[in-house]
Amino acid sequence: MNQAKLISVIVPVYNEEKYLDSCIASMLEQDYPKAAMEWFFVDGMSTDRTLEILNSYRDQYPELIHVLQNPNKTVPYAMNIGIREAKGVYIIRLDAHAEYANDYFSKCVEVLDETGADNVGGVMETKSRTPIGKTIAKMLSSRFGVGDSHFRTSGKDGYVDTVPFGAFRREIFEKVGLYDERLSRNQDSELNYRIIHNGGKIFLSNKIKLAYYCRDSVKGIVKMALLNGKWNIITSHFCPGSMRLRHFIPCLFVLSLIGMPLLTWLWWVFGILFSLELLTYSALDILFAARSAESFKEFWQLLYLFPLFHICYGWGSVLGIFKVLF
Repeated sequence: MNQAKLISVIVPVYNEEKYLDSCIASMLEQDYPKAAMEWFFVDGMSTDRTLEILNSYRDQYPELIHVLQNPNKTVPYAMNIGIREAKGVYIIRLDAHAEYANDYFSKCVEVLDETGADNVGGVMETKSRTPIGKTIAKMLSSRFGVGDSHFRTSGKDGYVDTVPFGAFRREIFEKVGLYDERLSRNQDSELNYRIIHNGGKIFLSNKIKLAYYCRDSVKGIVKMALLNGKWNIITSHFCPGSMRLRHFIPCLFVLSLIGMPLLTWLWWVFGILFSLELLTYSALDILFAARSAESFKEFWQLLYLFPLFHICYGWGSVLGIFKVLF
């Protein structure tokens, strides 16, 4: 790596004091030359010790670490602030809720060079630091839990529609534009849609490895599901075509739970279809809970977490429909 390309790493942060030290520790252990990197931590006006922690690291590594302010607070604003400051050939977006393999940056560069893709990313191991969080992590790593989301379920190497976070060729932003600042969520999916729509390619590689810390409470995962479901609809309204069919399956599920019993009053056949739907879902719930659980207690936790997540996600989308329409 004597001729290592300059890379710019951008990390949006907001109230990340619980995760920031472990994230930065994994970044400092990277095998990519520090002289060929610049890191931008873009703070969304944190109210905890985040800024204090960042300034401490910046004082230790003044040539490497830069701390920027994001008064608008949301991720797309943070990314655009960082991109405008960045000088790297490649731009790598990270999340402070994660830890990265010590060859993460070098593998991102390697895969970008090998594939010629415009954006590359890796397979994400979902982790947590609490007992219920570890069970939630299993739910979020299951195909029944999150559907056909390859980077969460150890998908094979290949071209995909999205990757976690992403390592980009700088010129792609000149071609398709920056992040859409209207989107508090789904900004990565929307950007990746524009990349593909403009003839670009996105590559998922198992060489690129990271661990992401998910919500560590039932309340946290419920809030996440509601917001994600809601923003799927809002994103589709702003940017038609940017979201995939899998994002709307929970919404269809919730609408069926509401609509099928009502339709049964009109025609008894709907009652049979509704019963078959519930039986099929219950069978899959039991199957995947049993497959993932390591104890009887965890089995029961997964048994209710799967439907709770799906219903909250779907209900969030229903709320999103009302927001868009009214």
